[in-house]
Amino acid sequence: MITARAHTNIAFLKYWGKKNVKLILPYNDSISLTLDRFYTDTSVDFDQSLDHDEIFVDEKPLTGSGVKRVKNVLDLVRHLSGISNFAKVQSTNHVPSTAGLASSASAFAALAAASTKAAGLNLSNRQLSIIARHGSGSASRSIFGGFVQWHAGHDDQSSYAEPIQENVDWDINLITVLINTAQKKVSSTNGMQSVVETSPFYPAWVKNAQADVKPMKTAILNQNLATLGELAEQSAMRMHATTFGAVPSFTYFQPQTLAILSAVRNMRKQGVECYSTVDAGPNVKIICASSDNEFIMHELNQIVSAKQLVVCKPGPGITYL
Repeated sequence: MITARAHTNIAFLKYWGKKNVKLILPYNDSISLTLDRFYTDTSVDFDQSLDHDEIFVDEKPLTGSGVKRVKNVLDLVRHLSGISNFAKVQSTNHVPSTAGLASSASAFAALAAASTKAAGLNLSNRQLSIIARHGSGSASRSIFGGFVQWHAGHDDQSSYAEPIQENVDWDINLITVLINTAQKKVSSTNGMQSVVETSPFYPAWVKNAQADVKPMKTAILNQNLATLGELAEQSAMRMHATTFGAVPSFTYFQPQTLAILSAVRNMRKQGVECYSTVDAGPNVKIICASSDNEFIMHELNQIVSAKQLVVCKPGPGITYL
């Protein structure tokens, strides 16, 4: 049995929409930061005594669409390794699931790492990234630590993630505002597919998202928090604008989401460098320097309680336990 740990990541330039649903190939590149506070531990054992795959998440049997996604990864690993045994998978999430906090990213990155090792494969991180993508697109990025770029690619082998800066040596962190950690009414998978098929704003989203890749990478390498933050906030707001244009329209925002977004803009007017980003969920992440944490958290406490605030720093890539 092999156990691997993977951390969640937050996309500063978002992944939103698949041009190939089966292979999970995105329409545009994305750029993320792996975080230290939220992670998944997954153990895998290919056992010849099993007559089916046994999959447990937080000590409960996995049900629903997640089962097929896990089996997709396991079947790919079996194909690559030449083994036929079924597997026992035990996964523990140290992050709320299906709440827009990238639990699938850490979950499938950990699964890819643990299952390949358990099957006797010794793969590069680039190869692990491709395998993780078959479970969740954003999982391709959680193989690596720090700042990561996922190349959209055009086929299975050309769509992978690679690090931009794994060891982040400058002052950047995220304050995560946990507004609601319950399961989303519209999953990320269903939400992005609806937008791709029905939102008239989607073509503009793809064009702008790809155009922002080069300036975002430059901002990271130049340690330019202001430019990085501006691009990240624009990416998030443009992504969420596509949901309002879908048919039927929908949104992941809740009243406190809008209140936090407004508070961030107001703090910026006061001269504080802070920027918001929101994945497919109501929870807001605030990009800032740690030197401004105390002021920002004081302002946020006017809207949410202190226990709803979690400070995250750049996190590591895959580790084996």
